[in-house]
Amino acid sequence: MDKGLERITREVLASYGEVGGINNIDGSNLPSKRAIASICEDFLQLLFPGFHDQEAIHSDHLARVTAHRIGAIADRLKTEVCKSLRIREPDCPDAAAEKRLMELLGSLPRVRELLRDDVEAAYEGDPAARSYEEIILSYPYLEAIAIQRLAHLLYLENVPLVPRIMTEWAHARTGIDIHPGAKIGPHFFIDHGTGVVIGETSTLGARVKLYQGVSLIAKSFQKDENGKILKGGKRHPDVGDRVTVYANTTVMGGETFIGSGSTIGANVFLMQSVPENSLVYYEETQLRIVPKKSRSADPR
Repeated sequence: MDKGLERITREVLASYGEVGGINNIDGSNLPSKRAIASICEDFLQLLFPGFHDQEAIHSDHLARVTAHRIGAIADRLKTEVCKSLRIREPDCPDAAAEKRLMELLGSLPRVRELLRDDVEAAYEGDPAARSYEEIILSYPYLEAIAIQRLAHLLYLENVPLVPRIMTEWAHARTGIDIHPGAKIGPHFFIDHGTGVVIGETSTLGARVKLYQGVSLIAKSFQKDENGKILKGGKRHPDVGDRVTVYANTTVMGGETFIGSGSTIGANVFLMQSVPENSLVYYEETQLRIVPKKSRSADPR
């Protein structure tokens, strides 16, 4: 077996030289996915004290525990942000990472206010929700939006890679894919959540409610003279205030806007804007429900 392993090693090494584009050898040190996953876990403990801990936190110890958590996150996240910034600017000073990090950590009280409103939205919008505790402990969308709201702040600070790694960590855990660039207003709720996609340039207003399988995605992409997709630009739809979008609906295009107060029914495919206070749905023109005996007697 040793000779076989030596042969495989030579072949893999040869592939490193032959297959480019997926190697990072002799390059800058990239952010660590494992480290960022651990930081995301710690952020959840910080945002929801006592809910992501194996043991209860007594108020007498809260200041010490909070200071320790903030310090631990700051040290580790600064390292990952530094590595990320140096991909674009090899000589980027530590102070640049520290500035972005302090902006993020200083926003934690505001993020907690938004998350409290999100929990309220879930409690008000889901008759199956029995308590805030149930929502915080078991609703996947809350983890997804908590991490996205933090990642969005780093995205606004033009930090590469780290925000996307954060939201993809949440995506893997929850099945909810929210790009860190998406701007999402307060009192937001995703019921069930599986398969929801919200694109980078989407903006959602206050009191928006989505159901499973909703996609806010791009319709088409501009290309350059070589046929390659142009990066950036407004590509994803916007949603006004107090909008509900039911399951498995797809809304496409950067020029598409769903007006405030509107409701979009299930399984709708939408590529045009909708005025305020609209109801959008497909009429069931072909659905038939008949007794089985009647159907079996039908010669057709």
